[in-house]
Amino acid sequence: MKAKLILVAGPSSSGKSTLAQALYKSLGAQRASLLSLDHYYHDLRHLSPEARALRNFDEPSAWESERMITDMQRLVSGAGIEMPQYDFSTHLRVDTTELIQPTPYIIAEGIFALCYPRLNAIANLRIFVDIDDTTALQRRLERDIRERGRSVKCITRQFNRTVRPANQRHIRPSANNAQIVLDGCQPISTQLQTIAASHWDTSNV
Repeated sequence: MKAKLILVAGPSSSGKSTLAQALYKSLGAQRASLLSLDHYYHDLRHLSPEARALRNFDEPSAWESERMITDMQRLVSGAGIEMPQYDFSTHLRVDTTELIQPTPYIIAEGIFALCYPRLNAIANLRIFVDIDDTTALQRRLERDIRERGRSVKCITRQFNRTVRPANQRHIRPSANNAQIVLDGCQPISTQLQTIAASHWDTSNV
């Protein structure tokens, strides 16, 4: 049986991961799988740590898109995959993969989730979560200091150099591919109500 693919995209720190987790909880672990497409960033072990830190991670080409799309196609068709695992503190993939078994619903989230025509073509629901850049930077500072061990200077420099331009060049334009566009500053309950009102009731999709 084919699975239904739900894509959740939006700028960094827009709240798309939180929404994806809420959708996953609503559907239940027996019916849904939740995937972070950020694990498909290219492995950069061929570069020095200094060179890795200077790479632009805010272009769709930063993801290994062919493998990602092939994996999503396999899940939709009912086959399992070995999904790579990525360490954001080092910009390296770890040696182990995660076995993802097919479920009736696949929720896949990431900043570039709506940037690939071949991925959009197999999705049953495409959601975009937007937020203004000032709020996004504040959230990113809090997250990256806490979870990724990065400095305020490093985070702010990357945001201004690559994240903000990518939001305008790649990520926000991909909202045109969405069926539902949400305000990332709204409560999750409000966002879920908007999805439900669009006929995708998360209690019984």
